[in-house]
Amino acid sequence: MEFTKTRTFYNLARGFAGECQAGMRYQLIVKAAMQQGYEVLADTIRTIAKNETNHAKVFFEAIQQYAGSQNEVHIDANFPFHAGTLEENLNFAAIDERDEAEVLYPEFARIAKEEGFEQLALKFEKVAMVEGNHRIIFEYLYEAFKDGSLYKAERPMLWICGECGYMHTANEAWNICPLCGASQGQAELHLPFKKENL
Repeated sequence: MEFTKTRTFYNLARGFAGECQAGMRYQLIVKAAMQQGYEVLADTIRTIAKNETNHAKVFFEAIQQYAGSQNEVHIDANFPFHAGTLEENLNFAAIDERDEAEVLYPEFARIAKEEGFEQLALKFEKVAMVEGNHRIIFEYLYEAFKDGSLYKAERPMLWICGECGYMHTANEAWNICPLCGASQGQAELHLPFKKENL
């Protein structure tokens, strides 16, 4: 079957569109955080927005690799358009990331496997893993912002790849990111977390 006729092609296009939109929504949250004087919070969310843009790039490049560079696809899908206070937006982001991590990308991976695209299934699974980590971060930020503990927690540190969002806990960051190949210099010291969440 021609790749452009597959559900995987359509799902890559949906993923591309959704990740582009997520990146922009998070940039709007960054702007609100900066306006309210929350520079560290803005930097954290700015990194997640960058991750989302890189996920869009991964999907775009996969479309080009499998379908060529001259394609058009009609996407009929629901995309979140919600806004509120900074606190509410952190909660909305956590909910959106949970949906991507637990429903959307696992389903895209299942379909890709079913259609015989194991490498694309793996990309969807890895992005789902990163989105699950984003959910943890946004949930933490939302709770910490809501209860005033954003700058007070003492917990183990989390290393995050500033390029793709891959993360793990350790005394030292990886030498080369296992997801995107970025150097250790791209790893960022991130947020305190509860070990049982990962």
